[in-house]
Amino acid sequence: MPYKQKKNGKTVWMAQVKIDGKKLRKRFTRLDEAKKWEVEQKELAKLPPEPETHTTSFLEWANLYLDFAVKYSPKTYSEKRTAFKRFLKSLDPHADINTFKKMDALKHLQRIYKQRTGYAANKERKNMAAAWNFGIKYLEGFPAVNPFLAVEKFPEQRQERYVPPEKDFWKTMAVAEGQNKVMLLTLLHTAARRGEIYRLQWKDVDFSRKRIQLGTKKRQDSSMEYEWLPMTDELFEVLLAHKQAATTEWVFTQQGGRFNGKPYMENRGFPQKLCKKAGVKPFGCHGIRHLTASILANNNVPMIAIQQILRHKKLATTERYVRGMEPIRPHLMILQGGGFSGPTSGPTNPDLDMAKKKDLKLIA
Repeated sequence: MPYKQKKNGKTVWMAQVKIDGKKLRKRFTRLDEAKKWEVEQKELAKLPPEPETHTTSFLEWANLYLDFAVKYSPKTYSEKRTAFKRFLKSLDPHADINTFKKMDALKHLQRIYKQRTGYAANKERKNMAAAWNFGIKYLEGFPAVNPFLAVEKFPEQRQERYVPPEKDFWKTMAVAEGQNKVMLLTLLHTAARRGEIYRLQWKDVDFSRKRIQLGTKKRQDSSMEYEWLPMTDELFEVLLAHKQAATTEWVFTQQGGRFNGKPYMENRGFPQKLCKKAGVKPFGCHGIRHLTASILANNNVPMIAIQQILRHKKLATTERYVRGMEPIRPHLMILQGGGFSGPTSGPTNPDLDMAKKKDLKLIA
């Protein structure tokens, strides 16, 4: 089967046949000419022609996978498209996918690790491995061994997500106005993800039963999943007042510009610009979600209830959201009152104090 080759910046087709253990090759400018030559050589040698096999180029694979990936959220799709842009720059996009080996995957990911971070390399590994699995499942003749999964994960030094102190959130609320103020309160009282707020429509707000419906795509098959959450009295009043000025089916819409009245796809600078105006360290929408979990945990709300509010599938995920170790301070107090004779602050144990006095009398 002829294969493509670059020669002096020009694309040529290299025809090849094996006759009596000897390989014969010849270069052509056109694929049909190369195929014709191979058939002629085999006829001359009285060899049966090889069955036609389908090959997939890197570019064809990328386009087919990205067409498939449109079902994901815009953020996820953009991440996958950017990963392919980086990948296709590192090789000939028109080359056969079968030429790509484990070492090539390792070199590509190592380059990202050196240029960026281990976290970025692992994210690239995840996206490219998913794309390769798509090829295995749907594309004829696609290599069955996933070279990206053969590469071990890289060490990560991920920065902890910044979660604002409660006082900084309220300072930001104090400088917010109109829709921005409503959005901040909705984020805090629902622990909603940013996309869930942007997708919110008035049909998702049930004032008669004081509940709000949030939909997320954060599931394995990217299908939408909706869950109802009770509204607090404060959120109920704020959203009811906000609805009086509504002109579309969307709860929150872009203000001004050519997309005025349209739902948000993204909202750059929110709430960071408000943070700057309030004079506090900038935080993001997801930081507010973490803050909600922290406030609930610090007020001794059971972890299972926090899990339901955050709508996590696993309790372990919720536990990662709870900020700080303050909830365990009362339990650590049990350790006080041992052999250390220095000053201590904290609750006393009357039974332990009495036992210490008896020991002192016996020693005296």
